Amino acid sequence: MLKFALAGNPNCGKTTLFNSLTGSTAHVGNWPGVTVDKKEGVYKKGVEPINIVDLPGIYSLSPYTPEEVVARNFILDEKPDCVINIVDTTNLERNLYLTTQILEIDVPMIIALNMIDALEKAGDKIDEKQLERKLGIPVVKISALKEEGVEELMERAYETANISRKGFTVLEDSALMHLIGDVKIALSGQGVENPLFHAVKLVENDEMEVEAHKNTISMIDEFKKTFSDDIFGTDFEAMVADARYKYISKNYSPAMSKQEKGVKMTKSDKADRILTNKWAGIPIFLAVLFAIFHLTFSEDFLWFGAIFKLPTIEDLGLAENFGTALLACVYDGAVFSPGVILFNLMDLLTSTVFGWIGLGIEALGASEVVLGLVNDGILAGLGGVLSFVPQIVFLLLLLSILEDTGYMARVAFILDRIFRKFGVSGRAFIPMIMGFGCSIPAMINTRTLADERERTLTIRAIPFFTCGAKLPILAAVAGAIVMAFGIGNADVITYSMYVVGLAVAVITIILMRTTTQRGEIAPFIMELPAYHAPSFKGLMIHLWDKVKHYVKKVFTIILASTIIIWFISNFGWNWQMCEINESILASIGQFIQPIFTPMGFGSQLANFGWVFAVAAITGLIAKENVIATFLTLATVLISSGAVTSGMIDPEIFAELQEIIASGEFGETGHEVVAMIAATGVEWQALIAFIVFNMSTIPCFAAVATAKGELGKGKIKWTLLFWILTSFVAGSVTYVVLKWLWTIPIVLAVAVAVGFAIYYYNKSHPLKTK
Repeated sequence: MLKFALAGNPNCGKTTLFNSLTGSTAHVGNWPGVTVDKKEGVYKKGVEPINIVDLPGIYSLSPYTPEEVVARNFILDEKPDCVINIVDTTNLERNLYLTTQILEIDVPMIIALNMIDALEKAGDKIDEKQLERKLGIPVVKISALKEEGVEELMERAYETANISRKGFTVLEDSALMHLIGDVKIALSGQGVENPLFHAVKLVENDEMEVEAHKNTISMIDEFKKTFSDDIFGTDFEAMVADARYKYISKNYSPAMSKQEKGVKMTKSDKADRILTNKWAGIPIFLAVLFAIFHLTFSEDFLWFGAIFKLPTIEDLGLAENFGTALLACVYDGAVFSPGVILFNLMDLLTSTVFGWIGLGIEALGASEVVLGLVNDGILAGLGGVLSFVPQIVFLLLLLSILEDTGYMARVAFILDRIFRKFGVSGRAFIPMIMGFGCSIPAMINTRTLADERERTLTIRAIPFFTCGAKLPILAAVAGAIVMAFGIGNADVITYSMYVVGLAVAVITIILMRTTTQRGEIAPFIMELPAYHAPSFKGLMIHLWDKVKHYVKKVFTIILASTIIIWFISNFGWNWQMCEINESILASIGQFIQPIFTPMGFGSQLANFGWVFAVAAITGLIAKENVIATFLTLATVLISSGAVTSGMIDPEIFAELQEIIASGEFGETGHEVVAMIAATGVEWQALIAFIVFNMSTIPCFAAVATAKGELGKGKIKWTLLFWILTSFVAGSVTYVVLKWLWTIPIVLAVAVAVGFAIYYYNKSHPLKTK
């Protein structure tokens, strides 16, 4: 099978083109030896199937980052049949810099002039035929977003793959060409492949080339002693870069004809005047986040509940089945948000289907143990977690839209202004913001950070940006607080917890940057792409890539966890069935329960207080396990009669009985209400429980990713950091909410710590290089 490589700058539309070419055949892995994503897929619409490899987005083939090394080594060593170089026509000269480097490699090559629709909309034009003559390779205009010109591109790429090509350099007229020619001859004599590319890199004093050709470097060093440039001195890499840009400007740029616009501002420029405003930028970002969470979590979306009461199903005379579906959208005068509607409909579906499964097993004459395992263990746990899938998809969709439109890049720019004074660049916030979706790709994205200390603190802070897997914890506990205590609004509580996560991230970043991770701040240069509407197909592929991992965890890790939890909550150490408070799980929970006392869900709780400790520990495997554990334990507590009016507050028990009798048990928060009924936990402790789970050790998969990114020796300190942070954050949250008079004490301690760090750093200044 032919193998084509996609190469280009970040934000050039390379991934959009890759998704268009490969669709559902795409899969993601890792390049050997590194944690850089490797995306591959198959293009099936041509003469024959073609393997498409999406190389990391890079600006050059110099070995400054792992992505550049991966892209360079793939083209040199894997020898693709053709390299498709995607060029953003709205930034032609900068994109063609990479093109001039790939031209020096002996590989068939074609240029895809992307974003041609945006260029023409701005009134500009490009003569691809003229550019093709100057480059000496095929050039095709495309719009990856609209899938225009893609078929022609692949047809010409297929033709190009069958024609061998020798490398060409734009440095022919440079003063360095004599040296490059001599080095090329020497390398050719040694049998080195792609001698021209290696010769140029040796002249640039490229680290990888110097290491690989130690015998040749002495000849180059002798020449360099006799050569000096009036502007760049002996900086040969700068000389080569300058020569490339001069050639591009003289020979390639004339193919572009720009409309005379004067100083007219683009729509993106006008939007940025508001969205990136020094004073309005952060409030707008927070307002956007609140809007997203209100759309996802609100049970009174239009705030109608306080104004008037909608008619009931009985008032309307609706059939019960239709009325049940209607309740998914409105209830008691309130209109649910789209996210809650999706949750309710999925919950209705799972409870109906799982109910049929349970009845079927019972009809087959299954034993009590089997019925308990299936109904109270497997189906209760899976049903609760699966109900959140549409809501998670909806949240990720909204966040993906923000990312694909170009707004998230602006957020990094805004945050850079604020946190640069604390030693953190806006570049570090790009992977952190990705943490709202999933911590694993966010941690992998930290490889773009050049400073190792900044990379370490970023990886440690990413779990504080609440990922989709933590959504069920937030939604369920927030819903339970509203139902059981009548406090607040579920979406406001959820939004507040996201803000608390951001606050914990910011505070810990500042603490690390001023203590264990002190260092000089790296410069932050970032391209702000023009705002544009995301493609539907790209969004769907992006969503599926994230959701499939969640669903896979549901039917693997979480399924196994619910079975184990049901078993050890129903059996004692003598392997006989017993009451839940005498079970294996109870003894384990009671042993670790005192640890959580400072956070309000420890020793101060009633008989079943250990359930919160157990849920927190199972969440270390996968965060979805927290609610799956609650669902399994809540079902066991009720079915075993552990939750009775004689054990708990009669009013709470009466409310719980109403929930169970309504047949709606398993909806957001109801499982936690059962925990409240059994333990008497306070709402302050529930808030602390959320904070602890948001800031503690992430799931096992994220820990494994962090270990791979950080390297040997650092993961143990990172795990300790997560444990201490979550313990302190949870304890402070509980104490402050429980006893408001402690706020001045907490602030005084924080100020004292800040002054201590300030004076220490002042007396021990950093040694600059």
